[in-house]
Amino acid sequence: MGEEQKRPLTLVPVPSARLAVAGRGHDPVRRVALAAARELRREGLPARVLTVLRQRRTVADQAGLTARERAVNLSGALELVPGSAKLLTGEETLLVDDVMTTGSSLAEAARALGEGARTVSAAAVVAFRRKAEKPPWETADN
Repeated sequence: MGEEQKRPLTLVPVPSARLAVAGRGHDPVRRVALAAARELRREGLPARVLTVLRQRRTVADQAGLTARERAVNLSGALELVPGSAKLLTGEETLLVDDVMTTGSSLAEAARALGEGARTVSAAAVVAFRRKAEKPPWETADN
């Protein structure tokens, strides 16, 4: 038999707030997903980015919120872009986000994808912070 067929991978960026994107002039999470897909294709793995999630309503800035407050703030905040469910067929789905603090954004994105009968296989983030860890600048040794 020939080389095993590689299963395609769909990268879905977690959407940023419209005002944040407008203020920055770009969507950093989408840019990370596009760069990752390019690298995966360069390595021979079929990959694409689909921007199929959007904010259904305005949410508060997450900075300073507890894990519970973040979950409440984001509950029901994301939805599939109308007509996009048909694009999510037969592939592994990977959520992409910039920072994971409590996982609330990823959980909400997975819930919204589930409305389109899509199961998330995994998530990739640029950075995360463990709850029990202090940042390096807060250690006694500094």
